[in-house]
Amino acid sequence: MTKVGVLLLNLGGPERIEDVGPFLYNLFADPEIIRLPTPALQKPLAWLISTLRSGKSKAAYRSIGGGSPLRRITEHQARELQSELRHRQIEATTYVAMRYWHPFTESAVADIKADGIEEVVVLPLYPHFSISTSGSSFRELQRLRQRDPAFERLPIRCIRSYYDDPGYIGAMAELIAKEIQSCGVPSTAHIFFSAHGVPKSYVEEAGDPYQAEIEACADLIIERLQAQLGHSNPFTLAYQSRVGPVEWLRPYTDDALHQLGADGVKDLVVVPISFVSEHIETLEEIDIEYREIATEAGVTNFRRVPALDITPSFIMGLADLVQRALAGPEVNLDQAAELSRTVKLYPQDKWAWGWNNSSEVWNGRLAMLGFSAFLLELISGQGPLHALGLL
Repeated sequence: MTKVGVLLLNLGGPERIEDVGPFLYNLFADPEIIRLPTPALQKPLAWLISTLRSGKSKAAYRSIGGGSPLRRITEHQARELQSELRHRQIEATTYVAMRYWHPFTESAVADIKADGIEEVVVLPLYPHFSISTSGSSFRELQRLRQRDPAFERLPIRCIRSYYDDPGYIGAMAELIAKEIQSCGVPSTAHIFFSAHGVPKSYVEEAGDPYQAEIEACADLIIERLQAQLGHSNPFTLAYQSRVGPVEWLRPYTDDALHQLGADGVKDLVVVPISFVSEHIETLEEIDIEYREIATEAGVTNFRRVPALDITPSFIMGLADLVQRALAGPEVNLDQAAELSRTVKLYPQDKWAWGWNNSSEVWNGRLAMLGFSAFLLELISGQGPLHALGLL
């Protein structure tokens, strides 16, 4: 039998408080997370952002136990998927490749080669494709293949996204239905889909299909729920986790919660639609921050649907995806990473912060000036950031 390797792609997360700063640096040093016109600014800006944000981020991780559970959960998902595939007589071994923290993609590739794997199926744990998630991970694999002749010769089949896959939709509907049925009047419970946001420019300028896939996915889940429960529930889709001054996809989750409270919604079933594992965005941002906002807005019954984690129907759905990928036409890395329009990281036709081309040069100069001022303040120990308690 062919020895198959199933490579699970995920973001990664700091497992200890001391990992938070280095993790944030890795995240913001990726030009597909923050797209700058000048390559030389990427790493200094990543260092600056990670330095300024680490205090707040450490407090958030402390509130959920001191670190991210993402690696533990992802490795558990990998073991369950491997067991299911072998039960189906597929000689598969699963590997975890995190983009910004251990185990890094390079480590997973080394293990694949050491194990003598003959064919690889790449399965993102992002149901919806985006430049900054699956796209970044696919392109990291492309870079590794270009540098490694042995890895380049290995056949690879990619699963680009599965936002409309019946297995995934069914698993989501199963968990949501349980929360709806726990409400006093299930038919009036308001379903609130909260997806991780992306900059609006990704969709409008780079052709990122993320928003379209999220919206289609929400509609499919609602259809499945209606068939399953026998009634249709009102629902809202919003986007969370925005950072920086650039406009992100709207409506924003906090704004939408305020509006629902003003509209008199009392029973709210919150669905982390773009997350298949519990991590900081579900355990802290939704369960703590957004719960507080919703309660203050007048929501009296805030019910959060758990992430899929190792829900049996989800694992079965992932196994179905792998099985179909092995049997169907090959989707290679180039096809998986492709967008409808070319994305030029350097230089940008239009800077991702949202300013126009005519001001791009001055924006670069201002960024360098600000960074220089930051370095001067670090050296001198005096300045506005020290006064604000940020340094």
